Amino acid sequence: MTAETAQRWGSALDAVVVYAQGALCRRLARGAVPPDGRVRVTGLPRSLDPGSLRARVTGARAVRVVEARVEVEAEPLDAAASDALRREVERLREQWAAAQGRRDRQLGLIEEVRALRPVPPTRRREDPHRRTPVDAWLGLAAFVDERLTRLHSRLIELEEALERAEHAFLVASDRLDRASTDAPPAQVRTTVSAVLTFDVSAGPTAEAGAGGSGRAEAGAGSEAEAHAEVEVEVEYAVPGAVWAPAYRLTHRQGEGSGRLVLRAAVAQRTGEDWTGVRIALATADLRRRTDLPALRSMRIGRRQPSPAPSGWREPPTGLDDLFAGYDGAGVRTGRGGAAAPGGDAMAAGDGLPLTVGAPAGYGPPPSVPLPGGAQPKAFTGGSADLAAPPRSRPGPGGGERLRTGPVPPTAPAVMASAVMAPAAYGRAAPPPPPAPAAPGSAAPQGAPPPVSGPPQPSAAELDYPALVLSGPEEQGSRRGRLFPDTPYDPVAAEHRRRAEAVAALPLPGHAVPPRVSAGSFDHRFDAVARADIPSDGAWHTVTVGEITVGLRTEYLCVPSVEQTVYGTLLLSHSTDQALLAGPVEVVVGDEFLLTAALPTLAPGGVCRVGLGPAEGIRVTRRTTVHESTSGLRNSTTVLDHRVHVELANRLAGPVTVEVRERVPVTSDADVRIEERADWSKPRDDADAEHHTPGARVWRVELPAGGVTALDGGYEIRIPSARALAGGNRRS
Repeated sequence: MTAETAQRWGSALDAVVVYAQGALCRRLARGAVPPDGRVRVTGLPRSLDPGSLRARVTGARAVRVVEARVEVEAEPLDAAASDALRREVERLREQWAAAQGRRDRQLGLIEEVRALRPVPPTRRREDPHRRTPVDAWLGLAAFVDERLTRLHSRLIELEEALERAEHAFLVASDRLDRASTDAPPAQVRTTVSAVLTFDVSAGPTAEAGAGGSGRAEAGAGSEAEAHAEVEVEVEYAVPGAVWAPAYRLTHRQGEGSGRLVLRAAVAQRTGEDWTGVRIALATADLRRRTDLPALRSMRIGRRQPSPAPSGWREPPTGLDDLFAGYDGAGVRTGRGGAAAPGGDAMAAGDGLPLTVGAPAGYGPPPSVPLPGGAQPKAFTGGSADLAAPPRSRPGPGGGERLRTGPVPPTAPAVMASAVMAPAAYGRAAPPPPPAPAAPGSAAPQGAPPPVSGPPQPSAAELDYPALVLSGPEEQGSRRGRLFPDTPYDPVAAEHRRRAEAVAALPLPGHAVPPRVSAGSFDHRFDAVARADIPSDGAWHTVTVGEITVGLRTEYLCVPSVEQTVYGTLLLSHSTDQALLAGPVEVVVGDEFLLTAALPTLAPGGVCRVGLGPAEGIRVTRRTTVHESTSGLRNSTTVLDHRVHVELANRLAGPVTVEVRERVPVTSDADVRIEERADWSKPRDDADAEHHTPGARVWRVELPAGGVTALDGGYEIRIPSARALAGGNRRS
């Protein structure tokens, strides 16, 4: 039973976790496991990352997934299933072109009629002068005027029809551009499926990943449970999804608490519509590495720890001689049985399949018959060459890959060593000694230095089931060696390119990317209800939840900078959930006030949200400076600064106003600053780090219609030896 004939299970998207860029989707499929254990789960998007596929069985304890692979199928669509919106755009484009053609023809008629002019006959030299036929001139002018009137009336109708056709075409084109990418193309439907292999037996907990590498989950269970219906979770990562936090704050005037609704603006173009799914939002990077660094010990002595297996061995000795007979035979024939030049006639079917086995545990390769009845020697082990250095270690894989090609009559032991799969890769062998240089030869200038140590295979080259043994038709160093068979898929690349374009989508006002606002910590927010987000690349609002926050209205002014009082909301929350930076819509009572920027707020933190100028509170500031000298022989310059601030409350209720001033600071011990005011330093709270050195605060309670005055000041005493003539700042 192959994957093409495997039983098909439909799947439904159940949950999506949107990361800072990209998303992790989870689909659910249900059905009875067939006897062969092969199932094809359909419905996956075209833009998924094949290396992120994971599958596990939920509920059934006697069934586990041992392999998961991504496969793509393409089939033509019926005429009835073509894209209706695209056909509508084409129809409107033709209507627009036809209307434009009618308008252009009407303009041509107008130009023809407008060009009508009376042309007198050519006068010969002997002819006498003729009188001008005025009636004919006037008749022609009346005809042209009447004709142009009718033509211009028709032109106005055609131009209006052209504008309507152009508007309809532009609207349909915009709908097509904004349409969901979940719809298939007009002629071909591409289906992406996950081919799963089940093991109906009790075993340890495991979970299968893409490429046969991963884990499968199962426990002890009965055989009857294995034949019943099981539920499978298929998980995969897709690009093309972004989100940004947003909020809505509602409170009533005079109350000390409010409701903060946590929302998120989500945009996705993954190629599948998210309909009725559970949404979770995370600030983590989906593609960030999670492997931990390992610090190895340094040992002094004879015994050294064994190096970690690298999955590589040297190619067998005499690998090039394996194809000597093939090269010497010249042009080979097909199945006709004609004689090859320089050799005996070969029977049909001499091209033998070379089987590349799976990784360790699958045993030695089958014996390969040789021409002439020769028997191969006993198999003693071997390896195949891998070509590029690794970046990570994959898990164990499964499956087999066949590659056909003629087998040359050469040394059997060498051939058995070459067909051997990369099974039982053990300790990396030392590199072969360099060949001695020819006498008198020198290394070419600019050549890279030789790399010490064995090659390190990449992750693609360690995916054993995906490796293909290069046949004798390959040239150079690829013959008889294993290379990954990963052909370029332009359709999938185009889907991923369109999906990743969502990252360049402009953010809403006051929005901050979650990776920027989260800082060094990662957070996850789970939505309280299921949501629908189409794959159109536009922003959609999702409600995450609601929390109760503490609110206190305060008014703030810095009259030395601007004589304006600003309203603020002091927001505090006692939950264990962080609030990320983003826009917040402030609603007071039933009236929308404004949209402000909420900073990142740690669990249990306090922050201020600005509400704009408060026109009902007035502030006035006046200052005076008096300069004098004191001390013995007037050796000290005294700069006396006086500050006078007046506040007037014209609101209907009492208010709390915080007036901020600043006194100079010095690092010179001889310069003294003496304060004479009842202001105080800012209290040591969450906002203390935002205050500049020398900041001072007045906090005033003003009743409705109340007026108050604040007086403060400071003296700066500068020794005469420290003063600059005309250089001291007086204000």
